[in-house]
Amino acid sequence: MNGTSKSTSLIDAHTLKSMLDKDEAIAIDIREPMEFAREHIMGARHVPLSGLDRADFSEDLHKAAVYLCASGVRTAANEDRLLATGFSEIYFLEGGLNSWKASGLPIFVNRHAPIEIMRQVQIAAGLLVVLGVILGFLVSPLLFLLNGFIGAGLIFAGVTGFCGMARVLAMAPWNQRRSRAPVTQ
Repeated sequence: MNGTSKSTSLIDAHTLKSMLDKDEAIAIDIREPMEFAREHIMGARHVPLSGLDRADFSEDLHKAAVYLCASGVRTAANEDRLLATGFSEIYFLEGGLNSWKASGLPIFVNRHAPIEIMRQVQIAAGLLVVLGVILGFLVSPLLFLLNGFIGAGLIFAGVTGFCGMARVLAMAPWNQRRSRAPVTQ
């Protein structure tokens, strides 16, 4: 963990907590807005990976940067991009927010915030497939085509990065309303 190399090191949740308590580091949560709104480390700065800009950090470059996501996968997959943010000392939270929670450390929780959009897509796609099977048996075998349509849509989303179902769900009323009072654990 030397501050001069342009590489990252993994740190555990308790080490991050200690660094934050001593104001030696800044926790930077790169998850998307819905994920962050639902739960996050208190005091963490939210800078979604999709909008990451070196200018976001000009006042904090003297501190160590500790990047985190839900499980550590996104931070590891984007190491080069995160290294380019200008911090001389960069760490990744091993296991991401999941390890922070598993360590029993405090998090900000807002149970009224909607669940992240990709989980909503998974739920909706699963429900449509089950509905297609039930209707295929009860009404007409042609309704099994619904399952093929959903499968094709998921393949298209995976290949192109565009998910029409996610766009539609993002417009749903529960994803538009303002969140109510948060709960701290």
